[in-house]
Parts: sequence; C-alpha cells; structure tokens
Amino acid sequence: MGTPSFTNRLIHEKSPYLQQHAHNPVDWYPWGVEAFEEAKKQNKPIFLSIGYATCHWCHVMEKESFTDPQIAGQMNKAFVNIKVDREELPEVDSLYMEFAQALMASAGGWPLNLILTPELKPFFAVTYLPPANRRGMLGMGQFIQHIEELWQSGERDQLIEQADKIVQIFSESAKIVGEEIPREAQLKKAVETFFELMDPVHGGLKGEPKFPMGYQALFLLDFAALHKDSRALYCVELTLSSMQRGGIYDHLGGGFSRYAVDERWEIPHFEKMLYDNALLARTYSAAWSYTRKPAYRRVSEETCAYLLREMRHVDGGFYSAEDADIEGREGMFYTWTPLEIRAVLTPEEAGVFCEFYGVSLEGNFEGRSVLHLAHSLEEYAEESGVSLKEIEDLMGSAKARLLKKRQERPRPFKDDKVITSWNALAIDALARCAYPLGKPEYLDAALKAADFLKTHLWKEGHLLRRWREAEARFSAGLDDYSFLIQALLTLFEEGCGTPYLSWALELAGVLEREFKMEGHAFYSSLEDPHLLIRKCEYYDGAEPSGNAVHAENLLRLYQITREERYLLVAEDLLKSARHYMEIYPPGACYHLIALQRYLDKKAPTVVVALDAACTLQKEIHSALHSRYIPHLAVIWKKGDDAELLEKIPSLVDKNPVDGQTAVYICYPDRCLAPLLVPAEIFEAIEKL
Repeated sequence: MGTPSFTNRLIHEKSPYLQQHAHNPVDWYPWGVEAFEEAKKQNKPIFLSIGYATCHWCHVMEKESFTDPQIAGQMNKAFVNIKVDREELPEVDSLYMEFAQALMASAGGWPLNLILTPELKPFFAVTYLPPANRRGMLGMGQFIQHIEELWQSGERDQLIEQADKIVQIFSESAKIVGEEIPREAQLKKAVETFFELMDPVHGGLKGEPKFPMGYQALFLLDFAALHKDSRALYCVELTLSSMQRGGIYDHLGGGFSRYAVDERWEIPHFEKMLYDNALLARTYSAAWSYTRKPAYRRVSEETCAYLLREMRHVDGGFYSAEDADIEGREGMFYTWTPLEIRAVLTPEEAGVFCEFYGVSLEGNFEGRSVLHLAHSLEEYAEESGVSLKEIEDLMGSAKARLLKKRQERPRPFKDDKVITSWNALAIDALARCAYPLGKPEYLDAALKAADFLKTHLWKEGHLLRRWREAEARFSAGLDDYSFLIQALLTLFEEGCGTPYLSWALELAGVLEREFKMEGHAFYSSLEDPHLLIRKCEYYDGAEPSGNAVHAENLLRLYQITREERYLLVAEDLLKSARHYMEIYPPGACYHLIALQRYLDKKAPTVVVALDAACTLQKEIHSALHSRYIPHLAVIWKKGDDAELLEKIPSLVDKNPVDGQTAVYICYPDRCLAPLLVPAEIFEAIEKL
C-alpha cells in the first residue's frame, strides 16, 4: 500500500472506528472543543456522524461517500465535520439517537448522521445515505446541497428555533419522578404482556429482526422459578432452544451474532459483540441450572470458550467486537458450501453434516449456507435410527475439523478496545458460569479481567471507560460503574474475597456522590459540559439500563450488609422506573428483574463461617450451585476477616461453632440456628 492521499485529525485517535476514517478526504474532527469553537467561528452547521468499528452500514457509507473527494469537498465547505465512536462516548450517542428518533420518520440506527447548530442543537437527522439519489433515497451530495441552501437562506432562523424547541422539550421530559413503588400486581401484568408479545413458534418477541436479549429470558426464568409458572418456563425454553438451533448461533466456534434478520433466528447479521455473548453465556448457564437440559450447558460452555479463545487480551481484558464482513462481503467467514464441507470431511460425514446443518447447493444466504438446525441431536438420532452417542461423536469430530479449517480463512476485523462496562458483563457471566458448569478456569479468567480493569481503568478513585494500546481514556458512565459493581458483588459471593466487596462499595459511593440526581435516578457524570442534557436512561437497549442494574446492585448490597440506606435508594429507583415498566414492560425488563428481587420476601442469605481448614468449602459451593435459587446471596467468612467485619458488622456473631464450619441461613425477617452437620447443611440448602 502506498502513502495515503489524505490524513485528517482522527489519525491521533485510538478508536479503531475513528482510525477507519483517518484517511478520508473529509476534514473530520473528534468530539471536542476544537470542533465546537470552529463551528462557532465559521458560523457553520455541524455534521455529526456516529457509528462503531464493526458496523456494516458504517463501512458502506465510509467507502461510498466519505472517501469520495467530491462529496468530501462539499462536506468540508458546508460543515464542520465530527466523527464519534458510539462505544467510546455512549452518552453522546444515546442523547443524539433520542433526538434523531424525534426528527426522523423511521427508526434510528447506525451510521447516525445529524446536522447541528454551532451550539450543538440538532435540526436534521438521517441514517445511511447513498452517494447519489438511488431507489427513492436522497443521495449524500444532494443532501449536503439541500442543508447548505437552507442554512444560507432566510430559513436559518427557523432551523435554529426548531433545534431550540427540540432541546427544550427533551429537557423538560428528562426528569420523571415516581411516588409509588410498583407492586406484585404490576409485575404479573408485565409478565402477561410478555406472553402476549412472545412469538409462539420461534420464541423471542414477535416480528423481525430478532435480537437475543438474554436478560429477558432471565426475568422469565426467575418468574417461573418463584411462581412455578409453566408458561414463563415455556417461553424461556422456546426462545433459547430456537436461538441455539438458528444461524444466529455459531455452531462451530460458539457465541452469538448481534441479531437475526428473520423471525426464525436463521440468518444473522454476523457481527459478534462482547456484551451479547456475556449476557447469553450467563442466561444459558442459568437455564441449564434450572432445567438440566444438556443443550443449554453446551451453548454456555461454547460461548464462554469463544470469549476466552478469541476475545481476550493477553493481560486478561476482553475485546469489544468482531466484524460481520471480510473484504466487504458479509458472513464469508461463517458460511459454507457443500463443496467446502466435502473438502474437509469424508463423503459419509459430509452427507450427514450437510443434512443436519442445512447446507445446500442453493444455500440460504447469498449462495452460501448459514449453519442451522431443524432438529435437536436427540430428534435427529431418533429419526435416523442411529444412537445418540454415535451422532454426537460424528458431529463433534466434524465440527472440530471444520472449525480448524475455518481458522485458515481471513478473520473478520476485531475491535480490540477494552470497554469497562462490557468487560464487567463478561466478568459477571464467567463468575456465574464457573461453578454450575464445573469450569474453574472461567472464574480465573473473571478474576484476571477484574484485575485488568483495576490496573488500567481505575485511576485516582474514578473509573475510565476505554483502554486501547496502553491508553485509558474517557470518564466512565453509569453503565461502567453499575455493571462493574454487579460483577464485583458476584465475585465476592463466589468466595473470591472481601476486597471485591470493598471495591464495589467504593464504586457505589462514587455513583451516589457524582451521579445521583434530584428525583431518585442516576445520570452520567458532569464530566462533559457540552452535553445539552444530562440524560437519564430507564429503558434497556442492547445492554440493560444502568439504573436498573444499579437498583439490583443496591438490593444485593442491602441483602448482604442489611444497611437500610441501600434499600431506600433502590426503592427510589423503582419509583422512578414505574412509569416505564407500565408503558412498555419489555423495554424496562431489567427494572422488572430488580422489582422481582425487591418483592421476593423469602430471598435467602447464606453465611458460611469456615473453620481454619476451610472444611466443606468445596462441597457447600457445589450444593449451592446444584440447583437454581433466584435471589440467593452468599457470604463466605474466613477466619478473622477485619475488612469484612468493617463492611458488614452484623457478621460479628456468625462464626464457626466449636471449631467447625457453620452455615447460617437467613431470611429478611430471621436467621435460623447454625448448621454444623454436613447432611443437615445440604438438606437445608436443598430446601432453599
């Protein structure tokens, strides 16, 4: 490759997405004061373009328009141009996405392109635009010309007035303060809404595209366990089984694609995101614990294996995403033809494999085949008259050889940013999967990732959001803090030590001091003075709402410490979220998870006071993870742990008895007598 013809300011940024645009002829600025002052100085509107490194249509628009010198010349003349990586600056993306959805007739998406006044107020928004008019779509060149003419004409004042009104409306609606905590009736009504919206054939919510929201299944799984509701369990199993059989699941390498474009989960948009796979690994492990269905265990293990094999930095942090494309062709890494299968397997093996995974000459995706299942292994074995073990052995061997062959292909681009919130989801998932699946290496990986975050992204009592190439940058947001608190509490409950509880409490203190707002909820911090509105997010997106996760965190902290201040703040959050739970329950699903925990008046807390030899530690661990127990909290007390007693003074009397390991089972209103005899301990755990 020769020397690039163009280089702009993005060359100095670490973001892979911004680097992808660093040699555009567009005079890009990163988000910051330099660009804002230039817009005011020249009295030009701002072209704000938001995307991320593994976004397919971002690639398309970059190639078609932003590398075109003529279009770039128009942009440079008409605008001050700003590029934002939505994963580095999620508060910017979230705010302007909300503005865009008010300005556009269609749903939002990426690339997200807005026109702003020099004061950063939006008055026009579009997603992908072709370079020229095409099939009824306005072309990029014509779009620029239209905006430039409006700005230079007498309509400028109207545009500015419109932008002012939009910001004013959103500012007034940003604070919703609730007065009442939702009750059991609202929780059950929300569950009924889920039943109405569920796809009765393929699982998930009705319609297409279909997104694999793992935490929606977790909510229904908890409801099924607590209320013995077979309908909720049916919805969970239908969804998880359909997703596992579909092409959205990588049957060779493990892990899930971002979403399926069809209602059957068959054809994915092939990019893989860390947060999706972390949430889904946790979900399938929970489903395995509840149902003991081998397929769920296998999917959780394969998804965790994918994260450890392909998405981990050598020092323990996890990368962000893998692209859908190879050299501009979507899905080439993951799809197959019968000829390619036959080149690796014997004719007999290839025939069985192609039949089982739906590989055909015509294919189901651009002449190639996305691997997917019409039946489970058990069903296929029964229909073909072959033993289940024989089919499992054949498929296991074939998949291993095809995966090895696939590894020889050019690999999709990997966005190797380490993002705090997404790593926290991975830490939480790996820690939760380790004991139920009998995989101690998962817990080791979770601890190493937590150490990575503390070493590289915890600076002077504050979190940072992104690390890449030895640079930690951008103040962390609510999601980073709340997701990491969640993960640290999980590590503490898995017996990894009091320091994880101490760090969680320290992070919770930062949220209370610097993120809390009047009216109960949490915003982003005040770090960026250029955000027009300090926005509070109640609804879930691809990731759960940070407010919802922190409500659950506070309930867990109350359950562990019995300090009422945590309960009171959690109640405030539930009051604020009530409106959203009522309007559209699936959009506030993680708030429903927190509400369900709040309403569970039988949530058990188990204190294990270990003797000097840590007798029964492994056996108690195994017993606690041998079945699915919603809302269980576990505290491991080892010796004279002064740090633990400082954080939880109520544990002062929870000690070994007569030098023996003692187990204390507590409920919100009482603690039972300590248990010493192993048979009695395990019997009591079985009854939880």
